[in-house]
Amino acid sequence: MLAFDVAVIGAGAAGLFCAGIAGQRGLRVLVLDHSPKVAEKIRISGGGRANFTNRDIDPRAPHRHFLGENPAFCRSALSRYTPADFIALVQRHGIPFHEKHKGQLFCDRSAEDLIRMLLAECGAGGVTRWQPCSVQAVRQGGDGRYELDTGRGTVTAGKLVIATGGLSIPQIGATDFGHRLAQQFGLKLVTPRPGLVPLTFDGAHWAPYAALAGLALPVDISTGQGKARASFLEDLLFTHRGLSGPAVLQISSYWQPGTPIRLNLAPETDLAAELAAAKHHSRKRLANELARWVPARLADAWAQQSPDWQSPIAETGDKALTRLAEQLSRWELVPTGTEGDRKAEVTLGGVDTRELSQQTLEARAQPGLHFIGEVVDVTGWLGGYNFQWAWASAHACAQAL
Repeated sequence: MLAFDVAVIGAGAAGLFCAGIAGQRGLRVLVLDHSPKVAEKIRISGGGRANFTNRDIDPRAPHRHFLGENPAFCRSALSRYTPADFIALVQRHGIPFHEKHKGQLFCDRSAEDLIRMLLAECGAGGVTRWQPCSVQAVRQGGDGRYELDTGRGTVTAGKLVIATGGLSIPQIGATDFGHRLAQQFGLKLVTPRPGLVPLTFDGAHWAPYAALAGLALPVDISTGQGKARASFLEDLLFTHRGLSGPAVLQISSYWQPGTPIRLNLAPETDLAAELAAAKHHSRKRLANELARWVPARLADAWAQQSPDWQSPIAETGDKALTRLAEQLSRWELVPTGTEGDRKAEVTLGGVDTRELSQQTLEARAQPGLHFIGEVVDVTGWLGGYNFQWAWASAHACAQAL
């Protein structure tokens, strides 16, 4: 029976990074994954260029950019391995990158550069990698070591790291393996649900807007009330079934089923004042005038919702103009659901952080068992935050191994 110091299940961002560091620290490391390809989520992220971190992360205030039942849990790992640390590694490997906006860093050429870097780090640590290789069963022997029944036979390891990710994008191999394993060893889960995901609306309600599919515009989007309120100024994308784009992906992680989202479709404009002023000097149709502040297709679709809005602006009543401005500035609607794990970029929920040490990511009641990355109940904003959690949690775990 082959024996290793560490077995890492999951050859994604967190798993490969943790394995490479642990190997370079002198440990015999085995990485297993049921998929024939490594790091598929890196490969497809950021339009194929991998938004690999975000300069704006403030590890002292993780609640600003991370969600979970205890967002402060990620402070320790994020403060010990920062975006600057990962950027230094990327630069050491000669990978060119650029900042797109809002601190988001992308590879210049391809996400493949990042995957090659992680594999090179594993190579430098002498990491053994088995792929594709399934894990049928995991148990702890009498000596405290973990025994894994795999597609290539049974192996043992003193430490076991679970880096299997969440449920999002099952078509590239996502499963609930990590969640099931946590439960097998008595760890609690925060119920998983799709995060960073498009929102959907029922067919009849959405019919007036379905023709706007493909239309994008900047919006102010919010949901929740009081301390639970979240808002973003980002781009919105209309789809055949509902809404997507960065604005909606961001708000989806905060949205609770049955509650509304609120949209200002002209966030930089006092529409009521602009329309009132235009009424005195313009002879255009109201929709044509409205197209100065929102896309023409949106202006046309909106004007068609009321006979009051289909005249020249000069002939439109003041109350009708005020109503139009209010609807566009405070459009409130209740999604019927989301596009689910199939289209979600991440999974909210996962292994309850109260079960883990924030310094080592080790299960408090199960020595030698660690959980890192997306399988844990830590979810970041869109824009490189989730990858930084993968690097930081992997680093914290590897240091402890």
